[in-house]
Amino acid sequence: MRRLPPLTALRAFEAAARHLSFKRAARELGVTPTAISHQIRLLEETVGVRLFERHARRVLTTREGQLLYPVLRDGFDAFARALDELAARRSRRSITLSATTAFTARWLVPRVAAFREACPGFDLRLLASDEPVDLHAAEADAAIRYGRGPYPGLAAEALIADRFAPVCSPGLDVRRPEDLRREPLLHFEWRRVDRDTPTWRLWLERACLSGVRADGGVTFSDEGHAIQAAIAGQGVALLSLVLVADELRSGSLVQPFGPELDGYRYHLVHLEGAAAREEIAALRAWLAAAVTP
Repeated sequence: MRRLPPLTALRAFEAAARHLSFKRAARELGVTPTAISHQIRLLEETVGVRLFERHARRVLTTREGQLLYPVLRDGFDAFARALDELAARRSRRSITLSATTAFTARWLVPRVAAFREACPGFDLRLLASDEPVDLHAAEADAAIRYGRGPYPGLAAEALIADRFAPVCSPGLDVRRPEDLRREPLLHFEWRRVDRDTPTWRLWLERACLSGVRADGGVTFSDEGHAIQAAIAGQGVALLSLVLVADELRSGSLVQPFGPELDGYRYHLVHLEGAAAREEIAALRAWLAAAVTP
């Protein structure tokens, strides 16, 4: 356990040593010079040494006072900085936004700088999870859900309609649908599959292409890994055009042919009645601007 003199005595000494004046120290701390003198005498009695040489018109720190002063000065400066930082944090507000791992990594993360510019008074926390978070339990302020909806008990706003198409590295000699007969197909596991889920089986049916095993090739548990495999030229993947938009623009991936399949929609969801909250309004405005072509 620390055994320290009273904080008021340490503050009085630090102010008096900084100003080399009991009067100016008293003015800074809002007390009388007599009170400053009393606190310093108390400190001197506690530590057992003189800290000031007292003269008629001025005071000077003793050798012991000169040893103590910078330690206290730096300590009080550190207190002030920490308190200022806490006050600054209280003046800012934090927004926690949940989304799938792939959408967080490939769509949200590249736009974090734009969020900071558009919402300078808020800090953004991204919570990546392929399992829906419980907004009613305050695990996040809002979430981006991928599906058809509805989302009972939540307010939902459609953000982006997704599309899927075959994409691959430009290094592969894939130009026509028939070229899929000699290239590995890349898959990722959907959490749920129905007749409209954009899988290779559905794409081959829509393309009327035979001679290709719908379940052949390589399957990844994570969509992001399937994207990386396609970029690396390991095969042709049926991918979200939303999530690979940057790669298609840069040319690291190409979309050699169609058809395109409808995917699901990305929705911003939050608690009903929360749209008027300042952080939700800021989040909605930023996302609306981000999805506008």
